[in-house]
Amino acid sequence: MNSTEVLFPQGTLTATARVQHVAPAERTLLVVDRTPFHPLDHTWPDQPADTGTVTLAGRAYDVVDVVTGAAGPEGEGLRLGRDIPVRRGTPGWTFVAVHVLATPDGPPAAAPGDEAVLAADPELRADLSRGHTGCHIMSLALNKCLAGLWSKTPRTDPLGNPDFDQAAITESRIVRRGSVDRYRLGKSLRKSGFDSQALTDRLPELEAAVTAQVTAWVEAAAPAGIHCEGPHLDGRRWWTCALPDGEARMPCGGTHLTNTSELGKPEIRFESAPGELVITTGWA
Repeated sequence: MNSTEVLFPQGTLTATARVQHVAPAERTLLVVDRTPFHPLDHTWPDQPADTGTVTLAGRAYDVVDVVTGAAGPEGEGLRLGRDIPVRRGTPGWTFVAVHVLATPDGPPAAAPGDEAVLAADPELRADLSRGHTGCHIMSLALNKCLAGLWSKTPRTDPLGNPDFDQAAITESRIVRRGSVDRYRLGKSLRKSGFDSQALTDRLPELEAAVTAQVTAWVEAAAPAGIHCEGPHLDGRRWWTCALPDGEARMPCGGTHLTNTSELGKPEIRFESAPGELVITTGWA
């Protein structure tokens, strides 16, 4: 198999491809040479996979999931998700998008070289792209609004603010038209110079400040996009956004909107728990 050419960074929703591999089962695994579907990343599974349909020999099958796979040297076979034992770029390993098809009536009559027509769900894609772009915008606003709570100078984000998001995040989940981000507020963060107690004490004030900053960037109608260092799944991709505060650029394998004005009205909620901050972002 060759590494999958991915079309989702350009916003593509449909494509014609050639079958590379079919593994019949109750839910058939399908690998094609190019795909518009965004797969779940196995190392940082923040954005869910696209769903949609694949048409083979005139019959449409539901795509219920798309996962990252890696085909190894002879004898290794195809590994999926967290079972992948190597990093991208490891010699002898090829990374592919594996489409999981619902095939309750039996596997499709497909073989390597056959044509496949793929179509990702446009509504799901739009909702997840809004959630992912909004997540990045919120994180940058969070860093800016928390800048005064650092007594030491940590690593900075693309806009030059102390990068609380990267220093403290433990989990990020993109949902339809939103995101949920969890941050640790433990001893190691305090040793790095961050005043966790001040954050907890000023939670409503900081929630309002982040919401105001995000709103300002939405109203600025900042153009955004994805820069790809290669066309295939194992190539590096970067999210970029020309915000009024500067050019934001960060590694990201997800899907995104093309302008902050498409986000809508933010609904941001801060919640604190012992040793943790949870931020829920939604878009109306």
